[in-house]
Amino acid sequence: MKILIVGAGEVGHHAAKMLANENQDIVIMDSDEERLKDLSTSYDLLTKVGSPTSINDLKEAGVNGVDLFIAVTPHESVNMTACMLATNLGAKKTVSRIDNKEYLETENAEFFKKMGVDSLIYPEMLAAKEIANLLKRGWLREYRSFCDEALIVVCLKVRDNAQLLNKAFSTGFFDHHRYRVVAIKRNNHTIIPCGADKILANDIVYFICTPDNLEYVREQAGKTAFDINSLIIMGGSRIAINTINLLSKNIRVKVIEQDRNRCFTLAEKIRNALLINGDCRNVELLREEGIEDADAFLALTGDSESNVLACLAAKQFGIRKTIAEVENIDYIDLAENLDIGTVINKKLIAASHIYQLTLDDDVLNVTCLTYSDAEVVEFVVKPGDKITRGSVKDLRLPENVNIGGIIRNGQGMVVSGSTIILPGDHVVIFCMATSIRKIAKFFNN
Repeated sequence: MKILIVGAGEVGHHAAKMLANENQDIVIMDSDEERLKDLSTSYDLLTKVGSPTSINDLKEAGVNGVDLFIAVTPHESVNMTACMLATNLGAKKTVSRIDNKEYLETENAEFFKKMGVDSLIYPEMLAAKEIANLLKRGWLREYRSFCDEALIVVCLKVRDNAQLLNKAFSTGFFDHHRYRVVAIKRNNHTIIPCGADKILANDIVYFICTPDNLEYVREQAGKTAFDINSLIIMGGSRIAINTINLLSKNIRVKVIEQDRNRCFTLAEKIRNALLINGDCRNVELLREEGIEDADAFLALTGDSESNVLACLAAKQFGIRKTIAEVENIDYIDLAENLDIGTVINKKLIAASHIYQLTLDDDVLNVTCLTYSDAEVVEFVVKPGDKITRGSVKDLRLPENVNIGGIIRNGQGMVVSGSTIILPGDHVVIFCMATSIRKIAKFFNN
């Protein structure tokens, strides 16, 4: 596939890295030459210095006939204009990064398509939705759902009180069909479990189950459920604004923002939160604002280091749920080793949506996991697909692939070795990124 990316910032850089590992034909363009230097030396792709709104620069970058044109500069108007130009210059499919949630409304999709913009991604809104979901279940670190929650994927860190510790998968302890363990993160290494593998204390574990079995997962993992009725947010970012607007009005919210002018802007955009002009690094201010009584603390500034340190401080005050926006992917493992709580990275979320556009139509969903090198992929099965030609245990799946569950006629179920997959099923698969193309072959006639 021939792909042209304009914008070598955070989202563009990660998308280019992810797609370069797939041996795609990639060109990435940016007006800032410095941003392109690391990419050209580190990955198998071409770079082009130029403006995404210059017809001549787009032509020189080879826009005519590209299979996918990705516009992810920080400026929404530039991205939209670039997609319109790219479509008229011969690009087959376009995707634009935006920062206006109005554009995402279903009735606007056809309008933008006519303008030459096929898909829209709003990373800050995607991150906000993830945060809002996590605040409903404070004991989880990640939460993903499929087919209107017929199946869910959850992530948590197990401690030494978990019932499922030190039990090899080959013993049959996990053969109850109420959940399936599909990935384990241990010491910065991802394990797709099988046979003699065990879950150890302080592992980060991914489970797949139906919603009615989520409580059973919590009990087996030794977690305690708790409600979040009040929270403090550090930083009045777009993610913070969108999160607040998604939360129940019964949750008491305080936003502490250092920039006074930004506070005035926030006052116009949010109604159900108390705004405080101050610096969250001031411990006395946090005490005055009742951090010791808050149920959750969210650090959502644009500074990853400050967010990590703020969550560490919040933990010291006894906050049970902390969430840090960490935009430097290299910091994610560090943040986890510091045990700061949940990490949100909008680049990973946006990259999942971009990556999905490079796959066949039978791929309904791709999710990059925050704490793991694995991906979650949702396929729909067609008559005659290879995946239907035997039970799961007899399929000879590629290494590092784990079929977690299927959704049949709207009903989710966890798979076992004897499960036979049928046409029309939605199949949720965990695999390492390098295995996605290999498993996709099982969904071809």
